[in-house]
Amino acid sequence: MTAGASPESRPRERLLTQTFILLSASHFLHALSYHLFLHLPGFLAGLGARELDIGVLSGLASLAAILGRPPLGRVMDVRGRRPVVWAGGVLGALSCAAYLLVRDLGPLVYVVRIAHGVSEAMLFASLFAFAADIVPASRRIEGIGLFGVSGMLPMAIAGALGDAILSRASYSALFWTGAAASVVALALSLPLSEPHRDRGEPPRGLWSAVVDRSLLPLWIGGLCFAVALAAHFNFLKTFVITHPIARLGDFFTTYAVAAVFIRVAFGSLPERLGPKRVLTAALLLLASGLVTLAFASARSHVVLAGLLAGIGHGYAFPILLGLVITRARPTERGGALALYTALFDGGTLIGGPLLGAIIEAASYRTMFLSAAMLLLAGLAILTVGDRRSTPAHSA
Repeated sequence: MTAGASPESRPRERLLTQTFILLSASHFLHALSYHLFLHLPGFLAGLGARELDIGVLSGLASLAAILGRPPLGRVMDVRGRRPVVWAGGVLGALSCAAYLLVRDLGPLVYVVRIAHGVSEAMLFASLFAFAADIVPASRRIEGIGLFGVSGMLPMAIAGALGDAILSRASYSALFWTGAAASVVALALSLPLSEPHRDRGEPPRGLWSAVVDRSLLPLWIGGLCFAVALAAHFNFLKTFVITHPIARLGDFFTTYAVAAVFIRVAFGSLPERLGPKRVLTAALLLLASGLVTLAFASARSHVVLAGLLAGIGHGYAFPILLGLVITRARPTERGGALALYTALFDGGTLIGGPLLGAIIEAASYRTMFLSAAMLLLAGLAILTVGDRRSTPAHSA
């Protein structure tokens, strides 16, 4: 390449390295294991749980994960990503197997939910931090979105796979499948080498990242996004049980396929058109999907809702994460990613009990509409509050 070559003429930096592929394979199986538990509300309902009970159980797991985030972020920034990936994999496999021992809504189910939530938090944060370290900065949003495909594809598979397992066997078979997927994912992660991390200013305390003016709108808008996701991730199973117009796989398979398609075919769009512009459209599409669920009366409506919400999620998650990585100090990216992924535990913690209570007090329609309104409020906060230009340390 000549010294005077234009940026357009330079070859694009490579995304699909051997490490990226191996990391994605491990992520795929961990995510497959996790998304099989989209069917867990049905298991809990069979034990006598109400919607509010299901929300509280999800919220409790998220609370434990949130409390573990500060030390988790510190470990990733000081010790590296691999120890957290490995420990999360072990805990995830044990948690999946432990559901086999649950017979009622006693203390054991709470312990297992907490352990499962903590393992998911460890894996979610560390795998994405690992991916952020190995993708080229010039293709960060595209790379993160492509890596996220390995987490979205299992959603397409897990909804239908769980339906198939439960139509022929029991929840025990579902739990065994989840445990097996976790064990193989852990084995795939063992050969990974610790990624190179940029050095710079020493890391500050977690609170400094929380109140950073360039990051604060992302935290608030991201939390609204996360709470809204709890509407379908926590309650779609009981919705299709009480409103038998579709199956769980109809929504989540469409949702995941849509998200995967736009990331693979149009993954570079946010960096070409501008991440904020695409983020606005994505959040509006996700809100439209929730409104469609609110008024769904046929299987085609549920499929359409999955299409709209999947496209919205497919862009919104990597764009928000990419903005966090870009604005955080290089030495604080592990902590920033732990905080970002904590938003989704916070969304379950807040959204599980809140949206479950709305269902019991009013209806599923009111709950889905409330989630859509919250998403629009988050978009307004991002639009109005995020006026500051990218800080110098994010370059």
